[in-house]
Amino acid sequence: MMQNCPKEGTTNGDMVDSRRMYILPQKNHLLSLMTILRDSNTTSTRFAEVAEKVGDQLISAALDLLPFEASTVVSPTGSSYHGVREACLLCGVSILRAGASLENALRRGYTGPYNFGKILIQRDEKTSLPTLFYSKLPPDLASRKVILLEPMLATGGSACAAIDLIKNHGVPEENIIFVNILAARNGVEKLFESFPSINLVTAAVDEELTPSSHINPGLGDFGDRFYGTEE
Repeated sequence: MMQNCPKEGTTNGDMVDSRRMYILPQKNHLLSLMTILRDSNTTSTRFAEVAEKVGDQLISAALDLLPFEASTVVSPTGSSYHGVREACLLCGVSILRAGASLENALRRGYTGPYNFGKILIQRDEKTSLPTLFYSKLPPDLASRKVILLEPMLATGGSACAAIDLIKNHGVPEENIIFVNILAARNGVEKLFESFPSINLVTAAVDEELTPSSHINPGLGDFGDRFYGTEE
């Protein structure tokens, strides 16, 4: 079941407004994984391993928001089992380069038909404004549900630019699920101000941004840490 942003002082509270936001339950296993990701002493190899584990949880939560239909199968004992199966075409769209880190989790998790699109948006370090450099999206994107992959939601600029692009290809915003590992409160507010019908699935929300618009306390530059390109 989708849950909204928890009330202040809670870890996973009741619905408090109309935003379509789901924060993973803040239980000890997830918190231990997030602690490793936030630790500046975590090696790149370990960081990537743990990020994949968090990604699996996020994708599982996101897939629960997709439509399913009844499906009956015959078990090895010859009995009928009345279950469900995924009932939509899906496209995973990665905001490069960090978004590609969540693609394997989607491949592992989704059992229906899917494909991938790519968007390259880079943020100017001085102005924090996004610039679109490249996009490659499937021609039938409008007929698919879209899971947008980007591990970090800071100011929300890059995410909003990517969602604008996806909507311009005919995808209603309610058919977009934005999946990320860590969000800043400012980015969440900007996202829902711009796209009130978007779906957001995240593992944690931090309250602050640094003067350079990085999430605080955050976990550093996700792409550099995941791909081992830190200076």
